[in-house]
Amino acid sequence: MAQTPKNIYPKAKLLAPLLLILAFLMQACGTGLLGSAQPTATLPYPTPAPTQTLPEATIEFHVQLPANTPLREPVYLNLLDEVTGLGLNVKRMEMQPEDDLNYTVSLRFPVGATIKYRYARQGTYLAEEHTANKRPVRYRLFHVEGPGVIHDVVSAWSDTAFDGPTGRIKGTATDSETGAPIPNLLIGAGGYQTFTASDGSFLIEGLPPGTQNLVAYAMDGSYRTFQQGAVIAPESTTPTPIQLVPAPLVNVVFTVIVPRDTMPAVPVRLAGNLYQLGNTFANLAGGVSELASRMPSLSPLPDGRYSLTLALPAGADVRYKYTLGDGFWNAEHSANGEFRVRRLIVPESPAVVEDSVDSWGGGARGPVLFDLRVPDETPTTDSVSIQFNPYGWTEPIPMWFLGENHWAYILYGPLEILDRFGYRYCRDDQCGSADDSATPGNDSFGRVLEPKEGPQTVKEQVKSWIWLDPNLPPASITTTEVRDRGDGFFAGVELKDAFHPSWIPRLPVTLKEIQSMGANWVVLASTWTYTQISPPVLEPVAGSDALWSDSADATQRAHAFGLNVALHPTPQFPGDPAEWWASAPRDFPWWQNWFERYTQFALHFADLAQRQGAQALTLGGDWIAPALPGGRLIGDQPSGVPADAESRWRDLLEQVRAHYSGRLIWSMTFPDGVKDPPAFLDAVDQVYLIWNDVPLAEVNDAAEADLHATAAGFMDNEIKSFQANLNKPVIIAVAYPSADGGITGCIPDPLATTKGACLKLESLSRPNPDIPTVILDLEEQEQVYNALLVALNEREWIGGFVTRGFYPPAPLQDKSISVHGKPAEDVLWYWYPRLLGKLSP
Repeated sequence: MAQTPKNIYPKAKLLAPLLLILAFLMQACGTGLLGSAQPTATLPYPTPAPTQTLPEATIEFHVQLPANTPLREPVYLNLLDEVTGLGLNVKRMEMQPEDDLNYTVSLRFPVGATIKYRYARQGTYLAEEHTANKRPVRYRLFHVEGPGVIHDVVSAWSDTAFDGPTGRIKGTATDSETGAPIPNLLIGAGGYQTFTASDGSFLIEGLPPGTQNLVAYAMDGSYRTFQQGAVIAPESTTPTPIQLVPAPLVNVVFTVIVPRDTMPAVPVRLAGNLYQLGNTFANLAGGVSELASRMPSLSPLPDGRYSLTLALPAGADVRYKYTLGDGFWNAEHSANGEFRVRRLIVPESPAVVEDSVDSWGGGARGPVLFDLRVPDETPTTDSVSIQFNPYGWTEPIPMWFLGENHWAYILYGPLEILDRFGYRYCRDDQCGSADDSATPGNDSFGRVLEPKEGPQTVKEQVKSWIWLDPNLPPASITTTEVRDRGDGFFAGVELKDAFHPSWIPRLPVTLKEIQSMGANWVVLASTWTYTQISPPVLEPVAGSDALWSDSADATQRAHAFGLNVALHPTPQFPGDPAEWWASAPRDFPWWQNWFERYTQFALHFADLAQRQGAQALTLGGDWIAPALPGGRLIGDQPSGVPADAESRWRDLLEQVRAHYSGRLIWSMTFPDGVKDPPAFLDAVDQVYLIWNDVPLAEVNDAAEADLHATAAGFMDNEIKSFQANLNKPVIIAVAYPSADGGITGCIPDPLATTKGACLKLESLSRPNPDIPTVILDLEEQEQVYNALLVALNEREWIGGFVTRGFYPPAPLQDKSISVHGKPAEDVLWYWYPRLLGKLSP
């Protein structure tokens, strides 16, 4: 049968006119593709003068070192540049000893600046400061309001252990004008960082006794930075309610003159330290925090300048630079060759900023033109990225589209500091997952380039992409008369329960595809991370968890495509969840803390769902069994959950109802959850039944009819009675890998020491390395979806169907549970519109 067309987003003409661009490529890099181009005319205006002179103030830094610090080793205050990269443009200021464990240094900074810094000690190797729980200190914060004194306490070094008592700070941040709680603030103290929840609350555990500088920082600058000293006592909680003053927005126009060798019509971006300027506030690949794909682009003016107007918060300390790449690659340099980072304290009234770029980092070496052809089968919705490896992979940078599978990128710098480096190509910024087949995976060094004196041209062709088969046969869809369930049927796609900031720019394309598939729901598996086990600390971690702004943006975009949204809060664990539960103390105080943290987690997303108009909130999951009434660990051992767990869960659901007025869904596993369901299910509206690893056959090559018969038996013999007793709609949420043996419920783990151990489904997902012993089988996944949907179609009492683990940023025909780009996705393209009555049976 004919397949649903998938050219849902025609390739945008990103750069034009094409001939002008190619001509300039030749001029810049000495190639002869189209002959020579004329040099750019000299601009008819002088280099602009600095527009802002800032008063300065002296800040005294005093730091107390841990008692086990080796003596007589230099101690440094490291001033950090988050725009270039926290480890890439560090200014090291040696401190002077006051005694063996106390050091000081005085420095001058502009008034209004927010300093980002941390301490280091030079021994045989450079030792960076760590927190009491051995996490590296990302940075400390200090806001300069005038002359000041900072007193800090280092908990531990990277080469020493922490030994001593700790305390904690617990507080709430509110708007000074309205009293409303402020979510998504960055809170820093003692080298720790966390974020405020929806109610403005925050908690920082593990602080050493003494005075710690507490800073509340709005990542988008929407509130004035708040700071105060907080005295920490051993084994105690320091309550810290804080109020922040909102910052009004003012229009700031940035205009810039770029170097004469800048290729016309390419994106000139503004990289900065605020969220809206590409800063993710995360430790990304290669030590950077900025993503080029999230930075705003300037528009070319007729006179050759570039311009961008932004609404920025008055008083914000904006550190920024202009770039043709990110904060490190192709970013502007000063005339003496150093990284340039500019500063603007946003004024109280509209302003025009006039800048001039001296250089994009090029010296005698380079520039290097990467002239790339990609395969014809490259999806029209894809972008192509280039990734560089000077000392380890940094974040990918989008290339420039020239049309007809032709992409280019000019690398200007910094080439002077590199004798050789690796590079590779990938799709949609997903290097390590959607790679050129010649350089797949994160273990690859990539192709190798040695910069030379003068221009270089690298003409290359990607012969094929990993996990993208151009000869894939069309899906074999089991056609039958589909019963129209109407709009009330839950036809959903659940996105993968992980996150990377590079997913956000790609999201409109992904949501358009989900809409075109015929789905009417998208499930956002919103996450926080367990960063500590005792006491349990569950909090958002930038870079691996979507922050408030990211989740709000995803919800709004989904609504723009006419999709209903269900938020599915799901914790991330540092390892196997079963092992985490088994290693936890699980005594009464521990459980008390666990329920408090999970309640805050649930209410945070209840508030987010309410404010963003999400149509459903899904709690629970396949990880939560030890915390349910009568909870059990793996091996069927009692979890020690309190005897009043039932009332605790009912109270939690009641609190959620008070915060959220939409549909409340409980997520649970099949078949275990169905056999012993919690009594509190009468307090929810629907059940989201996770159908993972459910064996549909005993052998790998079972016929589709046998899979259908087994699935129908499960539905009739186990789920139907459960649904009838509950008298609430049941949604079946499915996850099967496209790997041989997935239908048996157990793909053997080749590395396990226990006989008969099964692979975790997550191990087959990107960016995890491929497991060669597992055989790719796209047809098996397709057959499972056919069988399950035919069985569902015969049972009108089933209220919905969801595909789980959809990898949002790129279609990959890998072995994972994601159906994105696979034949199983085509099955859904057939079924979803018909189940919803949008197409005739």
